[in-house]
Amino acid sequence: MAFPIRSPRDQVGGIFVFGRILDKIRIQAREGKLPDGYHLGLVPGGRSFDDRVCRLLGVEFEALQARVIAGGTDEEILEWCFQTGRRPDAEQIEIWNGFMFKRGWRDSASAGLAQQKAEAGFGYRDDIVTFFDLMDLEEGRA
Repeated sequence: MAFPIRSPRDQVGGIFVFGRILDKIRIQAREGKLPDGYHLGLVPGGRSFDDRVCRLLGVEFEALQARVIAGGTDEEILEWCFQTGRRPDAEQIEIWNGFMFKRGWRDSASAGLAQQKAEAGFGYRDDIVTFFDLMDLEEGRA
């Protein structure tokens, strides 16, 4: 069986991470909770990928959550985000995707990635250089 939360690399409308957030919202709405180790929305004291996507699109997380629960395809929900918040242009999406794709590699989040790798039992793995790498490995896609 495929993991129920898609890879952060999977794109909706050319945007990394967005589909992953939709999956987490849908799972929480359906099952009342997420699998252990997962969070949804804002993380106290830090910036989550969920938070960053919402800021890119100019929507509040709670409003996105309500829209997802109301139903619709990924593309319909993304279009709602564009209408409700903002529609980044192709260059803004390219820059944002590049930032997210490399998050944890030689940047201010490197220490956090190292810590999460160690906690997951992968501290010895030199091939895990980004959070995307770690998520895909932990979820059986790498």
